[in-house]
Amino acid sequence: MIRALLLSLMSLTNPALAQTQADVVTATLMPGWRMTDGHHMAGLHLQLAPHWKTYWRAPGEAGIPPVFDWSGSQNVKSIALHWPTPTVITLNGLQSIGYVDALTLPVEVTPVDPEQPVEIRLHLQLGVCKDICMPAALQVAGALQGGTIPDPAIAAALQDGPLTAAEAGLASITCVLSPIKDGLHIAALIGLPKQGDPETVVFETADIGVWVATASTSREGAMLAAETDLVPIEGAPFALNRSGVTVTVLGQDHSVEIMGCPAP
Repeated sequence: MIRALLLSLMSLTNPALAQTQADVVTATLMPGWRMTDGHHMAGLHLQLAPHWKTYWRAPGEAGIPPVFDWSGSQNVKSIALHWPTPTVITLNGLQSIGYVDALTLPVEVTPVDPEQPVEIRLHLQLGVCKDICMPAALQVAGALQGGTIPDPAIAAALQDGPLTAAEAGLASITCVLSPIKDGLHIAALIGLPKQGDPETVVFETADIGVWVATASTSREGAMLAAETDLVPIEGAPFALNRSGVTVTVLGQDHSVEIMGCPAP
C-alpha cells in the first residue's frame, strides 16, 4: 500500500511534466435519451491523448480513483454510473485498472420530476497517466432534453458492461474472513465458468475508506479462487458488511459483477 501511494505521489509531482490538462484530457456531456420509465440515459465522454489512460471506479494499487460531484445539478433525484469493462494494466510490478485513449461512461439520471427539464452540473476529479501521472479537474454541464432515440455510442458502452452473476452462470460463491494486524484477509471461492485468459478478480467494499490490495487469483476447473487484504483507515480488524462486497471478475472479453460474498 505504502509503495503504491509513494509511486503515485512521485509521479503526480514529477517536474518533467510538460503537458497541460487540456493537452491530455477533455470531457463532454452526451445528452442521450429519455427512457420509457422516465429516466434519462446520458453519457460522459472522456477523450484522452494517444496512449494516455484514466481509471475505473476501483483503480488498483497504482491507480487514482475518480471523484464525481453532481451537487450543482437540478431536478436530479439520483445518478447511477454504468461502467464499461475496463482494462487491466501492469507496470513496474503494480496493477492498475482503467481505460486507454477514451471512455464513454453511461450515466443514468433519475429526475425528481420526469416532466421537467434536467440540468447536469458535474465537477470531476480524476487521474490521467502515461509515462507520468497528473491530476485533472473537469467541469461538465448541460441539459437533458428528453429525446427518445438511443445514442449508439452510449448503447455500445452499456453493452460492454458487466454480466450479472446469473448471466455468467455463477453456481456459488463463499468468502472466508480472517483478521490480520491492520484489517481483514478475505478468501473467495467462486463457482464460475472460465471467463477467458487472463482472469483478474477485484474486491470492493461498501466503505470507500477501506483500501483493497491486488488480489491473487487461481483456477481449478470450474472453481475460481481469489484472496486479498482489506485495510481500513483505522488499520485494525473490523466488521465487514458481506452484502456490501462486490466481486468483479475481469475476463478476456467481458466482466462479471457478483454482489455479496456470504460465509461458507
